[in-house]
Amino acid sequence: MQTQPILHRFSHMVSEHPTVIGFRWSHAQSWGATWAFLFSSISFYFTLSTTLHVILLLFRHRSRPVPVGPFPAVHSLVMSVVSATILAGTLTSAAAEIRDTRWLWGRSKTTIHWLLCFPLGTRSSGRVFFWSYAFYLSRYLHVMRTFFTILRKRRLSLFHLFVNSIPIMMSFLWLEFSQSFQVLQIVFIAFTDSVVYGYRFWIEFGLPTASFPLVANIQMMLLVLNFICHCGVLFLQVWGGGCNGIGAWVFNSVINGAFLFMFLNSFVRMRWIRRKAMESMSTNGKID
Repeated sequence: MQTQPILHRFSHMVSEHPTVIGFRWSHAQSWGATWAFLFSSISFYFTLSTTLHVILLLFRHRSRPVPVGPFPAVHSLVMSVVSATILAGTLTSAAAEIRDTRWLWGRSKTTIHWLLCFPLGTRSSGRVFFWSYAFYLSRYLHVMRTFFTILRKRRLSLFHLFVNSIPIMMSFLWLEFSQSFQVLQIVFIAFTDSVVYGYRFWIEFGLPTASFPLVANIQMMLLVLNFICHCGVLFLQVWGGGCNGIGAWVFNSVINGAFLFMFLNSFVRMRWIRRKAMESMSTNGKID
């Protein structure tokens, strides 16, 4: 019985609080909302990661990882909680926005239409864009995992830096151009991050791992859902009267298509290697 008031207060806080309702994306008032900040922060991320990697290569043997203590576990826990909060806030705010604006849509528009395709002229303000801004800021917290990888595994690649930088740029474009489809993308990615980082927090303490590649399977599901929804946005753009922020969506689509291709290639190669390893073990067992 006591859970209902708690849920009601939480719902009110994430969708009806004046800060949430009154949010407006502004270069002057929103932290990190300028193009200069975006490019300088990504450049700083590249420079710091590369510098740290080079310093460790010069002054520490490759076989000796740098102890980082509980920081990776704490980071995973924080990211999981932050992602779950953004997920709940986005879902609650989207439901409230649909409730308050449905009467403006007319008979030809449905909820899925609004989720995929914002009306032309939409501005980056209100509940949904508050959580889009929170998601954008969380991408800076997300890239901290790169430094743990460098310190513990002594590994760094240009591809890894680009993969972590692109979500920062994409989420900035969502806000800058009020891009359509961002609500579902935030839901998909926040759900994925809450599960993946929760799982990483679990295994940081040496607890049992999944018997199947959990992270890879969830990421595969995310990419497939993204592809299906992008097809829906394209349909609504061509035959539904147009969607807001379509230029940013095109850039987003190209990046997602490249990620899908690279991930599928990596996923198939990984499955093939595992299958060959199992066949080799089976053959060796028969010989023995």
